[in-house]
Amino acid sequence: MLKKTFLLLASLTLISQSLLATPIKRSEQDIDKEVTHLLSKMTIEEKVGQMTQITLAVILDKGSRETGDGLVIDKEKLKKAIHTYKVGSILNSTATALTVKQWNRLIKEIQDEALQTPNKLPVIYGVDAIHGVTYTKGSTLYPHNIGLAATRNLKLAKATAKATGKELRATGVRWNFDPVLDLGVNPIWSRFSETYGEDTYLTTQMGVGVIQAYEEDGLENTTAVASTMKHFIGYSDPANGKDRTPAYIPDIVLWEKYLPQFKAAVDAGSSSIMINSASVNGIPVHGSKRLLTDLLRGELGFKGLVVTDWEDVIRLHTRHMVAESPREAVKQAVDAGIDMSMVPKDFSFYELLVDLVKSGDISEARIDKSVGIILKLKYQLGLFDNAYHEAEAAKNFGKAEYKNLALKAARESITLLKNDNDILPLPKNAKILLAGPTGHSHAPLNGSWSYSWQGDVEANYPENEKTILDAFHRAVGKKNLITHTYAGFNNEKNYDVEGLITKAKKADYIVLALGENAYAESPGALDDLNLANNQMALAQAALSTGKPVIVVLAEGRPRIIKDIVGATKAIVQAYIPGSQGAQAISDVIFGDYNPNGKLPYSYPQCTGDFANYDRVYLNDIQQLTPGDMSYNGYKPQWPFGHGLSYTTFAYSNIKLSSKTLKGDNKLNISVKVTNTGKFEGKESVELYVSDLFASVSPAVKRLKAFKKINLKAGQSKQVNFSISKGDLTFVNPKLKRIVEEGEFTLAIGSEKINFHYQF
Repeated sequence: MLKKTFLLLASLTLISQSLLATPIKRSEQDIDKEVTHLLSKMTIEEKVGQMTQITLAVILDKGSRETGDGLVIDKEKLKKAIHTYKVGSILNSTATALTVKQWNRLIKEIQDEALQTPNKLPVIYGVDAIHGVTYTKGSTLYPHNIGLAATRNLKLAKATAKATGKELRATGVRWNFDPVLDLGVNPIWSRFSETYGEDTYLTTQMGVGVIQAYEEDGLENTTAVASTMKHFIGYSDPANGKDRTPAYIPDIVLWEKYLPQFKAAVDAGSSSIMINSASVNGIPVHGSKRLLTDLLRGELGFKGLVVTDWEDVIRLHTRHMVAESPREAVKQAVDAGIDMSMVPKDFSFYELLVDLVKSGDISEARIDKSVGIILKLKYQLGLFDNAYHEAEAAKNFGKAEYKNLALKAARESITLLKNDNDILPLPKNAKILLAGPTGHSHAPLNGSWSYSWQGDVEANYPENEKTILDAFHRAVGKKNLITHTYAGFNNEKNYDVEGLITKAKKADYIVLALGENAYAESPGALDDLNLANNQMALAQAALSTGKPVIVVLAEGRPRIIKDIVGATKAIVQAYIPGSQGAQAISDVIFGDYNPNGKLPYSYPQCTGDFANYDRVYLNDIQQLTPGDMSYNGYKPQWPFGHGLSYTTFAYSNIKLSSKTLKGDNKLNISVKVTNTGKFEGKESVELYVSDLFASVSPAVKRLKAFKKINLKAGQSKQVNFSISKGDLTFVNPKLKRIVEEGEFTLAIGSEKINFHYQF
């Protein structure tokens, strides 16, 4: 009876805390006054503690840290973190996903301790909810960013982010380390799937939409979370393709291609920014005052919170070798402009920074700048009003509409790369052989940042979540489906060539489910972009049967499949489609949905040819023999923007409002798009601009606008765009964005037209 009474009291306490006063919307002026007053009362130790972020494992007991079972916080470790080291932020989760109730209890225990500090300073908790709420049982997972970019549907991308923010807030976490604004220009890089592809404009539009979705309701609202644009800057193109390794990007390219999306994100009001873990042109970004203060704070005008990535302050000493000691590493990072260190496994940052301030090597005024920013974000998020989980937020978790949204996003992301003789969609009454390692595995469909960091443990996924095999069974029935796909990506049975050949004798078609197992960050490093040998052998075996072969790719980056492209009848790119991905794939294969995704990157033919579509003309030239120059440099397997449909579209009648664009005026463009096929379908209408001659070698073309339309068979629609001089600018050698007079070409589909720009 005593135990029941205790549990009842505990439950009532949790409920009462969740029903505390709704967070108050304060004006920026009022928050600034509160922050100034609070800073005046805080000790140096309290201030430095606010700049310290640790991982959850530091305060868990050993069992919970390793398994997540029971989720037991070690009370002494928690007291040490909060009271001795004054920690202001915690991130991460256990090895397994938690329920919402477990998250709520976790947040409660942490905040209970934090609110016993002299100034009652709440902790801000953060996670990487990249494509749905990570580490949480029952959450909905959407396509990874690379797939969302393929939808070319800003409204849809924004809707998935809005749902993610709502579900994340329901757990009690109010800070999301998303969106990724890195460019997907190097496909061997292990975080390629987290990007929106290789194009600056597409990345900018997607990223800004996601930021707006997270924050537009007001951070104090139970439907909002703080966003984090990352990873500033140049992170995604390491010279050797490995994560967290040096990039060598000329400043003129850095400013031209890698900076605009961050400028737009700053203008959109993103609350925080995470820094590139590596170096650019020999300078670690975490130690670069030029990039973090002069550029980010100065030129871009960013006023939010600058947080490091994992362990990256100490790595100025241990990896980059630019700091002679850990103490010097902390000084360099703080001098450069970081506000919070994701330490995250100990309290070394705290100890060293306290010493640096007390010795006079770093001024308290400098610390006040960072702490003021951190406290301001906590006020904006309503943490000083109610640091616990919120009853209103809890209502937004696990809604059926999120599953429908995930299915819609997965469907629109799927990109039909090849469809010889319209072999797809397949008839449902045919005999289908489904084979391959991604056919009966959840991990390849959900990828990293899912129910665990790596996302590769099948046991973490819900039992009722479909695999491709499950979805195919539902579509065609077991009598029409022959299976040669087995649970688990690494199951040796998936690669049994002889078994496939034997089973193929009874099949009309072979669907090969190939691709990648789940991975995140450095564990996903590759030395070879070719699809794995055992998968290629499986594909060759399937082709040897003489049966029509359809390949479905579930992959986070474009693995090289050149040797099988010619012989396969159809190829479907599913990217990492999320928890409803299997159903979406089935819908496309069997004609219940007409595919309309467009590649957000150039799919390479060869491992040594990673040219992007917006290359300069010189990249196209190969010297075959002396004096013989040929424009054959851009030869992808499929170009940026490629994507077929079960219907066809024709472009015609492109028109301009004027042949000359003058000064600050706008140029209006229209084009007629007609569905010339037999089926209703969606088409992404994309406008590209080419600067024919410029003082800096211009790109062949650049995407400057896109609109997605739906047309019934035989229907036509006029699609309108407008551009201004801002769409014609480029970065000059002085790193200033300028526009020059001259001739430009506009291209939409098969239509092209020229115009002049005049000052």
